[in-house]
Amino acid sequence: MRTKSFTVAPIGYVEASRHEPIDDEWDAVSSAIQLDPRAVRPDALAGLGSFSHIEVIYLFHRVDPDAVQRGARRPRGNPAWPAVGILAQRAKNRPNRLGISTCRLLEIDDLRLHITGLDAIDGTPVLDVKPYFAEFGARGEIRQPTWSHELMRGYWRV
Repeated sequence: MRTKSFTVAPIGYVEASRHEPIDDEWDAVSSAIQLDPRAVRPDALAGLGSFSHIEVIYLFHRVDPDAVQRGARRPRGNPAWPAVGILAQRAKNRPNRLGISTCRLLEIDDLRLHITGLDAIDGTPVLDVKPYFAEFGARGEIRQPTWSHELMRGYWRV
């Protein structure tokens, strides 16, 4: 039986120095995730501090559902790049408006995760946090088109 839809609730929220979804220089953003004690207990984090990185799954909550892309478009509207499907991009206006980032875990303070490398703005709902296992990373040769390298050129670096 296939589920037609489902509901998820945030387990916490991003606290970040950036309040607007600007595309570049995310390494300049200081972030924390404040977990909701109604969603998780402090012992849900037991052992997480042994990991250097976490994966954060979040909702692009400020994307208007009417702005969701369901087909192809040029990334960032750049005419030099090919029109590619929304599922061949990491753009925020995807069908379920979900984002995922691999972040460095700096510190855990009760239900507050201090991190770097999260490309989410202040107030972003966090749906899940997972430890990063190298074994879940890419296996085999990595292939990606030239335009994607160009797009990412200033994404992390200041």
